[in-house]
Amino acid sequence: MSMKDTTNATGSGNQPVLLRMEGICKSFPGVKALDNVSLTVRAGTVHALMGENGAGKSTLMKCLFGVYNKDAGHIYLDGKEVSFKTSKEALENGVAMVHQELNQALKRNVMDNMWLGRFPKISKWCPLTSESKMYEATKKLFDELDVNVDPKTVMSTMPVSQRQMVEIAKAVSYNSKVIVFDEPTSSLTEEEVEHLFRIINMLRDRGCGIIYISHKMKEILRISDDVTIMRDGQWIATKPAKDLTMNEIIKLMVGRELTNLYPEKDNVVGEPLLEVKGLTAAYSKLRDVSFVAKKGEVLGIAGLDGSGRTELLENIFGIATRKEGEIYLHGKRVMNRNARESIKNKFALLTEERRATGIFGIRDIQANTTISSFKRYKVGPFLSDKKMSEATEWGIKAMRTKTPSQRTQIRSLSGGNQQKVILARWLLTEPEVLLLDEPLSALDALLREEMRSELRTLITKLGITGVFVTHDQIEAMSMSDAIAVCHAGKIEQYDTPEKIYSHPATEFVARFVGSSNWLDQNHLFRPEQAQTVPAEQAEKYDADVTAVQFLGSSYQLQLNHNGQDWTYISPRRVSVGEKISLYLPRSAIVAV
Repeated sequence: MSMKDTTNATGSGNQPVLLRMEGICKSFPGVKALDNVSLTVRAGTVHALMGENGAGKSTLMKCLFGVYNKDAGHIYLDGKEVSFKTSKEALENGVAMVHQELNQALKRNVMDNMWLGRFPKISKWCPLTSESKMYEATKKLFDELDVNVDPKTVMSTMPVSQRQMVEIAKAVSYNSKVIVFDEPTSSLTEEEVEHLFRIINMLRDRGCGIIYISHKMKEILRISDDVTIMRDGQWIATKPAKDLTMNEIIKLMVGRELTNLYPEKDNVVGEPLLEVKGLTAAYSKLRDVSFVAKKGEVLGIAGLDGSGRTELLENIFGIATRKEGEIYLHGKRVMNRNARESIKNKFALLTEERRATGIFGIRDIQANTTISSFKRYKVGPFLSDKKMSEATEWGIKAMRTKTPSQRTQIRSLSGGNQQKVILARWLLTEPEVLLLDEPLSALDALLREEMRSELRTLITKLGITGVFVTHDQIEAMSMSDAIAVCHAGKIEQYDTPEKIYSHPATEFVARFVGSSNWLDQNHLFRPEQAQTVPAEQAEKYDADVTAVQFLGSSYQLQLNHNGQDWTYISPRRVSVGEKISLYLPRSAIVAV
């Protein structure tokens, strides 16, 4: 396959063209972010934009949305050339964008954030803001989108996933012609992703043009009509989604196939290293959490947003207040009353909200890489620029960070590259306990694959304990030696991935760690346990096909069996309305 596909960079289909971007160029000091990029979006379609971290996806959209001024090129909206100088101008002309990095007024409530800059007035004669009109408008929109959030809730008290839904609702409220979703599912659970897709389908039915940026290829193949691939700031190809598979997308993105999707677990776990006893938070619902993590072990803290996952890491690291509980390292109690003390005790924390709590935006790569380990670079009373430069260069090479130089401001990098800089920073502190909050959420598919393996290898090689938070069930199962499933501020089950999957302790655990088909209130089976070929010692179950979704190499069937909704992955396409029979071994039925 050639480096560039010769397919014409236009959408396919009969829908009218809504947005056309031609020959867009954009440069920053030391790097050309966009080089003659074109994009065509049709009305009533979802157009996916894909590429590795640093490919230029977000930059292209920021040129559309008025965040950046393009250096060259033309943008046409409904056939009329536009060039928005500000985001406000873009919004007023029917272009909205849900950014990857949320930028919200966290001390204000939901409806204030929704209508900021356009507060409804009591009347045209009275310029005062009408709280009642604002509340009613917000509630009406939330009801329409099935968003279960109180408009008067303060933003800072909400989990990231709910704040994301508020931002999506805000974009919809502008009645936009074009809506850009930049990595909208990075913090969402499977259920929340399904909710988002329902909203997107509703907008598509209204004739909106949706631009969907994501590194999750299964989502892309499922939700999109057209797919545009970018690499190193250039357009590579535009194809109908129905003509693509995951491997074909990866070939276009990186020039090779994706292999070794999940790392082998060949590490040898040592003696207990970290022990947490009865940890209860002072200002969150986290309560009575206990676990033991061993040397060289990767412990996954899995659960939904708001379950207490992040709060657990913050309490261990000392940036949240503990009410009760004890932390032991090598059998010796450590207090970890603040971040400085935790770093001294050989703990490191990579936070989820990179922009708010991870990076120093106006400082360069070198400063962001070395800031947590300055003492290592001292020569007498002074910092050695040579030592700092060497450490930074190691971090750039080890993480394969795309940056023009060490002196580039970190805020000019893509989200994934910012994540890599922060990870390098914490590795340079030589921690014994590495706490990671959604460490792979901002990375593209190829880099996620590589980082899964590299993180496990790193933890094993250094003989440290890795504790990582994730909402991704597959990621938790594939990376972890042990998993603690969190729900409502406590650990519902703590065990190996295999045992948690095969013998879930509660209904929540069963639903969280994988797709579950329920026979009744207390018995379930996993979709992969069933087959369509008759077998001995197997029970037969008839079901109706209610929906079919193409996954690239297979089809996900939604079934109805006596009122129960089931899922089954089929290698062949089955039509809606067909009846199929599933054969299930009795040994595959799990009691909960």
